[in-house]
Amino acid sequence: MEYIVKNFNELTTKEFYQIAKERVAVFVVEQNCPYQEIDETDEVALHTYFLSENGEIAAYTRIYSENETVHFGRVLVTKAFRKTGLGKKVVAKTLAVIAEKFPNQKVVIGAQAYLQDFYGEFGFQAISEVYLEDDIPHIDMELAEISL
Repeated sequence: MEYIVKNFNELTTKEFYQIAKERVAVFVVEQNCPYQEIDETDEVALHTYFLSENGEIAAYTRIYSENETVHFGRVLVTKAFRKTGLGKKVVAKTLAVIAEKFPNQKVVIGAQAYLQDFYGEFGFQAISEVYLEDDIPHIDMELAEISL
């Protein structure tokens, strides 16, 4: 599988279409959560993804910096590649990109609450109480230090 990192303006129309299609499939349709999935952050984000051998997006994240803090989100693994360890792999790769491109910046994510232990395995710690975002329980988490 090929791992790709691109700025918004480097994405082809087809690549952004594939990304948008998978994000909507997971975050809007599967989670039954109508919200504005494509947003202004897409234009300033780094888009990272794994492409399968036949050119399908298998996993995805986006990374962006805001006020000296780096965030990543929209973490997904498509249905065909779930239960393969690709989720951990895409998060590890995302953290490596952050370490390279945003050294010494704090990393904060808004994680779905049920994934608190998953992100905890990477060193993230909760910094908020659970709150609802689009009717889905979330929790803010911070990474003190990226260790690869």
